Amino acid sequence: MGLFTVADARAELARLRPVLDELVRLRADAAELAASLRPGGRDTELGGLPEWKAAQARLDDLMTAIQATGAELKGFAPLLVDFPATLGDDDVLLCWLEGDDELRWYHRIDLGFAGRRMLE
Repeated sequence: MGLFTVADARAELARLRPVLDELVRLRADAAELAASLRPGGRDTELGGLPEWKAAQARLDDLMTAIQATGAELKGFAPLLVDFPATLGDDDVLLCWLEGDDELRWYHRIDLGFAGRRMLE
């Protein structure tokens, strides 16, 4: 996949929002199901082992769908999605973190998340 412009990345993020929202919901369900399956775990109305396996398979599908766009899934809890781009002369990653309303951040590839800056 190629590089994103800021506008392209924002449009792709808007298209991905239903996928990201489902991933967040399913991540919580899978965690609850996994806890219920441990010795001494509390019962859950979500089901048991078959439902946990189904949740894991669906999570894999959702993560694959995100990466198929050219975006990079860098974090799972919280979700962190990067979009490869160029700003000026710098190779950067346009950065969306779970809880962000929109794509407003970037960081140079060599700096990582610690170098995260707000887009102008």
